Amino acid sequence: MRPNDTTATLSSLVRQPSAERRVDLIGLAGLVTLRYGLVLLLLLWGSFKFFAFEAAAIQPLVENSPFLAWLYPVFGLRGTSALFGVFEVTAAILIATRPWFPRISGYASLFASGMFVVTLSFLFTTPNVFAPTSPWGGFLMKDLMFLGAALLTSAEALRAARGRAA
Repeated sequence: MRPNDTTATLSSLVRQPSAERRVDLIGLAGLVTLRYGLVLLLLLWGSFKFFAFEAAAIQPLVENSPFLAWLYPVFGLRGTSALFGVFEVTAAILIATRPWFPRISGYASLFASGMFVVTLSFLFTTPNVFAPTSPWGGFLMKDLMFLGAALLTSAEALRAARGRAA
């Protein structure tokens, strides 16, 4: 594995010295965990968006967003939530295609990065988000980690699509 590659292929691991192979296996396990953890959580939260409880739960975030508040008059509470669900579930499914379609997976991870940037913008647009009794501050800050995971998995998949790593 080259020093600037983010992952090793299984075939390249066989040819490496034992210590280097172990380190690369740890990196590979971390990347797989990031990618498919992201897939699982996007599927889970995306599917929740089709239910009334989640549509109501995200309302305070969306209605205060200058980027998204316009969706409520157009699609309504449940329609807006379902639209988010479609994007999240679609992104999850496409990210999961990495073994077969790395370019599609890479672009899906990049799209998910954009979703996480929008979600993080709620930290600045939701009133009292950092108040001690607010449920939103910590809930939203986790998306900083998801943004990092989506960017890393995007870069790895797009690099693989170009043939630099498989």
